[in-house]
Amino acid sequence: MKSKIDKSILLLGGSSYLIPLIRVCKKYGIKVYTADYLPDNIAHKYSDGYFNVSVVDKEAVLALAKYLNVDGINAFATDAGVISMAYVAEKLNLPCAGSYSAIDILQTKPKFREFLKSNGFNTPKFKGYKSITCAINEIQDFNFPIMVKPSDSAGSKGIRKVSSINEFQDACQFALKYSIKKEFIVEEFIEKIGCSSDTDCFSVDGKLKYFTTNSQYFDSSSPGEYAPCAYIYPSLYPEEVNVELKSELQRLILLLGLKTSVYNVETRIGTDGRVYIMEFTPRGGGNRLSEMVRYAYGVDFIEATVLHSVGEDFNLSRMTPNKTLWTEIILHSPKSGVFEGIEIDEKISNFIIELDLLVKTGEEVEAFSSANKMVGTAILNITDINLFQYVRHNIHKLVQVRVK
Repeated sequence: MKSKIDKSILLLGGSSYLIPLIRVCKKYGIKVYTADYLPDNIAHKYSDGYFNVSVVDKEAVLALAKYLNVDGINAFATDAGVISMAYVAEKLNLPCAGSYSAIDILQTKPKFREFLKSNGFNTPKFKGYKSITCAINEIQDFNFPIMVKPSDSAGSKGIRKVSSINEFQDACQFALKYSIKKEFIVEEFIEKIGCSSDTDCFSVDGKLKYFTTNSQYFDSSSPGEYAPCAYIYPSLYPEEVNVELKSELQRLILLLGLKTSVYNVETRIGTDGRVYIMEFTPRGGGNRLSEMVRYAYGVDFIEATVLHSVGEDFNLSRMTPNKTLWTEIILHSPKSGVFEGIEIDEKISNFIIELDLLVKTGEEVEAFSSANKMVGTAILNITDINLFQYVRHNIHKLVQVRVK
């Protein structure tokens, strides 16, 4: 039996991705509080206390942390709360990935792109804007296609790919709708070779000790064309790309003075042959990515995150080589309708490890316009080497959602 840790932690957010962290807290006897402005979020049902506080209001979060006298704070899989997490940690001298200023750079896309450019990292041509008129006046400086994104929002929210000037103003308005700071970034689109990667990594005392990549897939038939629909570990990145990526991420960690943290990392290989760091944020990723890393490589970033957040030592085992395909499918529907069930490809049915449905037969489902419209997840461990190529080439057909 684990010895009890008489400490407390404040988790920002309330999604299902926090439940594994709450389980770790219960395992060690750590009191766990959750906070956001949505009292019906599922994680609040499992915490020791819920507080209705906006995670983007850093002063309100600081006041709550002081009131609760917590020993730690974390915004795992809650991108909107990362700035508040860093602010509170710095004010109260709690464990955190790095300084507030460093984390502000990572969480603000124009600042992050400028930091990358200034330090010799590969980055697309970009510029941040508050004014749509100013952006329109400078659009001739960019080559289409371009990406328009909120400056401070993660994932697929508010993002559009723009192929002509006729689409540009609407895309800027769309991005602003999802920006807390009412800012957006325009950047030239980096066409990729093969699959991009979106995974979690972990540093200890400033050293990137746990580096992973995966293959990330999208569903072009869904309205959320930038919402990932599947992941496969390991990635198909050539070894020299993995070596370069790990070296560049390590350099980024050192330049920013980051210490110990889990990171959600998005990367791609451009058709120009260059390796790009698209996102690097000091939190666990959504879509159960740290759980997938635990399945694929035997290291538990979730437990390490909880223990480090409250100032306790943790023990991350060595990564074990992955000789199989660990696959996560984000169950979704390209159209809205009434959920009827799922269809599973019989070739892979025996390899399903977890099947987690968030809806019941007869309930309404929405078209997959963003990650929060998913209807569940399926986790597979493909151990038959003869199926490896089949799985990669048919990822969209393995588990399908039926709606009417």
